[in-house]
Amino acid sequence: MRKLVLILALASLVFVGAAPIKAQDAPTQTIAEIAAGNADFSTLMAAVAAADPAYAAALSNPDLQFTVFAPTNAAFDALIKALNTTAADLLANKALLDVVLAYHVIPGAMPASGVAASNGVALGTSLPDVGTTDAGLPKNALVIGVADGKVTLTTSSGGTANVTATDIAATNGVIHVIDSVLVPADAATIASDMAGMMEATPDAMAAAPVSIAETVVAAAGAEAKEFTTLLAAVQAADPLILTELSKGGPYTVFAPTDAAFEAALTAMNLTAEQLLADKATLTAVLAYHVIPGEFKAATVVAATANGEVKVATELPGQALTISQADGKVMVNDATVVQTDIAASNGIIHVIDKVLMPTM
Repeated sequence: MRKLVLILALASLVFVGAAPIKAQDAPTQTIAEIAAGNADFSTLMAAVAAADPAYAAALSNPDLQFTVFAPTNAAFDALIKALNTTAADLLANKALLDVVLAYHVIPGAMPASGVAASNGVALGTSLPDVGTTDAGLPKNALVIGVADGKVTLTTSSGGTANVTATDIAATNGVIHVIDSVLVPADAATIASDMAGMMEATPDAMAAAPVSIAETVVAAAGAEAKEFTTLLAAVQAADPLILTELSKGGPYTVFAPTDAAFEAALTAMNLTAEQLLADKATLTAVLAYHVIPGEFKAATVVAATANGEVKVATELPGQALTISQADGKVMVNDATVVQTDIAASNGIIHVIDKVLMPTM
C-alpha cells in the first residue's frame, strides 16, 4: 500500500512541476500578450482579432490555463497558398477561423515534457465534439508523435505539423511553436454547421447547462446523493482544479461514484480524511480524470471500435487507455456506467472505479 501512495506522490510532482512553468519562470504576460509582442505571430493574432471575441478573451484571461500550438507567419503563408486564397479572404471567413483557432488551443497547461512523453496519444482540443472520421479518429483531436527527438502533431485530416520551439511560459499557460497550421477534417463543413447552429439558436449560451463543477455540486446535494467524495476532493485539491472545472474547458471528466472512492480508500488502506488531507496526491489523481476536449459517448465508442485508444489527460505525460469489452466502454480498468451528462464547459461520463496514474 505504501508503494501505491508513493507512486501517487511521484505523479503529483509531475503535475505540480508542470503546471507551474509560471512559478519557475515567473512570467508576467498572458498568452495573448506574448503572441502580440512577437512579430512572427502577427498573422495568428490577426486571426484571433478577426474571429469570435471569445478567443481573445480566453487567451487574455489570467485565471485559466491553456496550451497553444502557435503557427508562425510562414505557416499561415503556406496555408494561404495551399488554399489558393489571400490573407484578407482567410481573415474574412470568421466561421472557418473559429474552427481552426479552436483546434490550436488545448484546455489546460501541457509542458513540452508532457507532450514528449505522449507518443501515439490522442490530444483533445477546444473544438467541440464534431464526430469522427471514417477511420474513427475524433475530428476535434490531434495525435502526438515522437521520433528521433522530434515532436509532430497529426490532424484528423491527415496533415502534420512539427513542434519547433517549446515552453514559452505565460501567466495563463504555455505556447509551443509549430511550422504548419492545424486544420481538422471537414473544417469547412464544421464551420458551416457551427455557424448555422449559432444563427438558429442565438441564445444557446444563455440556455447552456451549468458547468462541470456545478453539476458535481448539484449531484452531491441531490436527494439521491452522488459524487460527494469527488466534490470533497475537488474542494480540497489545488484551487486551479475547481477554477478550471468551473470556468475552463471544454473538458471530458470521468467521474468516479462514491462507491468507487470507498473501494479505492479500502484498497489504499486510507480514510477519507487522510486522502483529503493529501492535497498533492488529490490534485494528481483528479487531473488524471480530466481530459482536455469534449468527447461524447458516441465518439468514444466509434474511436474504440477497432481497438484501444490512448487519450491525454490533464496530468502531463499520463494517458488513459479507452477500450471496449463485452459491449461496455472501459477507461483503464474502470467501466463507464453512465454517459453524456452535459455541462456548459464539457461533458461528464460516470465510472465505477477511481483511476490511478502510474509512473
